[in-house]
Amino acid sequence: MRGTTRTVAVAAMSAVALLAAGCGGGSSDDSSSTDAAGGSSGGEITVFGCNPQNPLVPQNTGETCGGDVLDPVFSKLVHYDSDTAAPENDQAESIETDDNQNFTIKIKPDLKFHDGTPITAESFVKAWNYAAYAPNGMYNGYFFEPVEGFGDLQCTGTDEEDPCKGAGKAKKEEMSGLKVVDDTTFTIKTSQKVSNLPVRLGYQAFAALPDAFYDDPDAFGDKPIGSGPYKLEAWNKEQSMVLVKNEDYTGDWPGKVDKITFKIYQEVDPAYNDVLADNLDIVTSIPASALIDDKYKSDLPDRNAQKETGVIQTMTFAPEKVSPDYADPKIRQAISMAVDRDTIITQIFNNTKVAATGWVSPVVDGYKADQCGEYCTYDPAKAKALLDEAGGFKGKQITLSYNADGGHKEWTEATCNSIKQALGVDCVAKGVVDFATFRAQIGEGKMQGIFRTGWQMDYPSIENFLAPLYTTGASSNDGKYSNPEFDKLIKDAAAATDEAEANSLYQQAEALLANDMPAVPLWYNKTVMGWSNKVDNVKITAFGTVDYTAVTTK
Repeated sequence: MRGTTRTVAVAAMSAVALLAAGCGGGSSDDSSSTDAAGGSSGGEITVFGCNPQNPLVPQNTGETCGGDVLDPVFSKLVHYDSDTAAPENDQAESIETDDNQNFTIKIKPDLKFHDGTPITAESFVKAWNYAAYAPNGMYNGYFFEPVEGFGDLQCTGTDEEDPCKGAGKAKKEEMSGLKVVDDTTFTIKTSQKVSNLPVRLGYQAFAALPDAFYDDPDAFGDKPIGSGPYKLEAWNKEQSMVLVKNEDYTGDWPGKVDKITFKIYQEVDPAYNDVLADNLDIVTSIPASALIDDKYKSDLPDRNAQKETGVIQTMTFAPEKVSPDYADPKIRQAISMAVDRDTIITQIFNNTKVAATGWVSPVVDGYKADQCGEYCTYDPAKAKALLDEAGGFKGKQITLSYNADGGHKEWTEATCNSIKQALGVDCVAKGVVDFATFRAQIGEGKMQGIFRTGWQMDYPSIENFLAPLYTTGASSNDGKYSNPEFDKLIKDAAAATDEAEANSLYQQAEALLANDMPAVPLWYNKTVMGWSNKVDNVKITAFGTVDYTAVTTK
């Protein structure tokens, strides 16, 4: 759903070695947290929030507005260390495999959902089958593709409105690769070897669901029943989402504050001003106006943090049938070369970003610099020559759309100005009212031209920056990119048992993106946050989120 020097070397370790015991490490940036000894438990905090795209169901949420809320509400089999993203067992007692294709999962006994019902092996298997069954329309269903039998749960019809019609109906409702052994044990068989499967299991798509979900999925989406350190007390649409501490939580990462309220804002500037006035406790993004000359550091002395995180900002081209004017890869490459990343990062972000040279964040093992080559280097003359070679831009103007509630106005306008000056083609940045509406237009195929996209890693792996975004039919493949050679390399990499071989194959797949340019890499994130005088121990995780189990009140 989430930097430049830190690596997380986990991609090809065996599941037994990886998850037999917890592993951790120190942060690479001492400014990412305050003294853990300070602060006190109890009290309430308020946080900058935004409108989720979908109902709050882990298997149907693939963006940060909903994901930030669901993370503390649902525990998963695996927990990621907040500093390093290193995986360690949470609800799983053990995850074992001898061949990276047959996995045995044992969950801890006596786990319970927030409604008091037990969490069993069946709670996972049933939820995963529901998510993978295409007619249910779960956004994160794609993540179960490695499981044997996934294809039988997919619709194969050619009707774009309803591929499940007639002969296109899914053959089965359950994957053959999932088996319940007993109340605390289930097995996974994948269609081919998947060396990093255990690492993926901390992503919210793999959360267990209670029986209450199947009784009324719509009601559950408004008030989910999870298993984490916090419970959703209320979702006041367009206003707030309120979490309260789960007093019955028995896991290793309990919350400290009693209540967390995500206040929904239409823009980040008012949220920032509320933090300055102590009317909001945490703002997870700093507006451009406060980044200039490090103004936020004087505004919030000792109450700000910056950390390199597994987040990348990109621009994605609408599918060819929606916006055919961008279909030629040379046009897309020319647009990429026309973006003066370094100047925008300096003038708009005050160097709190790092110019991207590829599609994979440097924080994960397997990252390779300069995968985009010359196409991510600002060169107005070459950009214009490449555009001319493609026959010029046939449309009236280039459009770059963004969600207006996320503080993206300044940089999208600056990016458009750079493109316009380099290519001699009019470029306009277009704001869409909020994130939910913005993502809905993309998902419905109504968004034209170019649109802002960002990726926050779901789990610490090079694969996560490639497969969900660019393989054919993937859940977050917003531009509907399809390249059989890319798909094959991704599958071969996932099956590789040697870490170096896997990384090499993933890197070969990434290099193909430079030829096709389905999305333009812009910059890697250094997440910057600020907080009020009323809270302590605000820690930025490796995913660019707040560790809500660490925050305390003063």
